[in-house]
Amino acid sequence: MNVPANYNSQALDSESIPWIPLGPGESFKPLRFFPNDRGRVLLLRLEPGTIAPRHRHLGDVHGFNLSGSRQLLETGEIVGPGAYVFEPAGNVDSWMAVGDEPVIVHITSFGAMEYLGDNDEVLRRDTASSLRDIYVRYCEEHNLAPRNLQ
Repeated sequence: MNVPANYNSQALDSESIPWIPLGPGESFKPLRFFPNDRGRVLLLRLEPGTIAPRHRHLGDVHGFNLSGSRQLLETGEIVGPGAYVFEPAGNVDSWMAVGDEPVIVHITSFGAMEYLGDNDEVLRRDTASSLRDIYVRYCEEHNLAPRNLQ
């Protein structure tokens, strides 16, 4: 196996990254932004009762529940700690944090994500770049030095 000479592992203490608000009851901790908007790795936190609005993934998504439980609203399935959910490109879904504690999901997502309206119109589009911009802006507003997460 040929490994580039400049290859080094990069450890990150996720406790050093603040929870960045995305909306009421929803926040994220960015862990990695892939170059050229290919994707991102993050922790997503929803407070009990918060719904992740209906959205479409334009690339594959891997979600691993670290804590709390969420209900997949299309199927009614409850996903608890230790469960893994794969969502293929093109998947449309929504889910809700259920129970008494926040749900925290480790997500690796490729491509953009589009939030959809009642008639499938795109209301908002999240990419690695747009989420990185939210992170950098939050750090600037709170006098924090943003980490290089690329």
